[in-house]
Amino acid sequence: MDNRAEVREFLTTRREKITPGDVGLPAGTNRRVKGLRRSEVATLAGVSVEYYTKLERGAISGASPEVLDSIAKALRLDDAERAHLFDLAHAASTVARPPRRRSPKCWTPHPSLQWTLDAVTAGPAFVRNGRMDLLAANALGRAFYKDTYDMPGQPPNIARFTFLDERAYAFYPDWDAFAEVTVSILRTEAGRDPHNKELHDLIGELSTRSGVFRRLWGAHNVRHHGTGFKTFHHSVVGEMTLAYEGMGLEAEPGLTLTIYAAEPGSPSAERMQLLASWVASEERASSAATVDEQRSKPST
Repeated sequence: MDNRAEVREFLTTRREKITPGDVGLPAGTNRRVKGLRRSEVATLAGVSVEYYTKLERGAISGASPEVLDSIAKALRLDDAERAHLFDLAHAASTVARPPRRRSPKCWTPHPSLQWTLDAVTAGPAFVRNGRMDLLAANALGRAFYKDTYDMPGQPPNIARFTFLDERAYAFYPDWDAFAEVTVSILRTEAGRDPHNKELHDLIGELSTRSGVFRRLWGAHNVRHHGTGFKTFHHSVVGEMTLAYEGMGLEAEPGLTLTIYAAEPGSPSAERMQLLASWVASEERASSAATVDEQRSKPST
């Protein structure tokens, strides 16, 4: 795969983020570049200027793990950025094989996975892919993301909801932070799975329809999104601050199981219980409506 532009932009944006003072170099005078010079990165990485220039121009295929690691250290990449650099090199390799990913259009959860999700009753639990499609969820997960499930098109997609649905601004009190995280997850996945047509189609759609997405996509930021806290404002029960844990599924590479939980005894826990009660009432109403419909049908 020809990903030279992606490699060039990623390395350039990382280099621009570091000042000479960050790495113990004198700033000097007549500095005409933002951040470090290529020659400074090359010196820090222990490679020639010519070789680093070649890499930054996108010719990363064939770079050894040792060289990549040296460049990662020189650019002070974090774990997610370092992994992204290695993913880009792997994608550029002429012998690399695209990772096997199942299309969300044909993937259905194994019954045991749905049973596992349904066993989580104290908070939302759901499975997503790197494209941020919601592929499976428990009852609280579907209720929690009810606005996402309401959007036209299948499967429901968190990224599309974030950037293309006005309700997202209310659902995410700190929308700017959520938008940055969302783009970073997609950028990470694009490096890891560069042959994914559905992912590229989504990126193209969001780039066309959202100026904010285009700006954030151009920053080339990546991240590992495994644990932390988030604050939401649900349209039914109000604001909740929830812990989240994301876990990769060994049986389904590329898929992530995420569980949200409220601190016991907190106002958020009370609101989560209210959401569970609302879900139960909606299910009872739906069941009653089904029974009434069956009774109203003429007998044959």
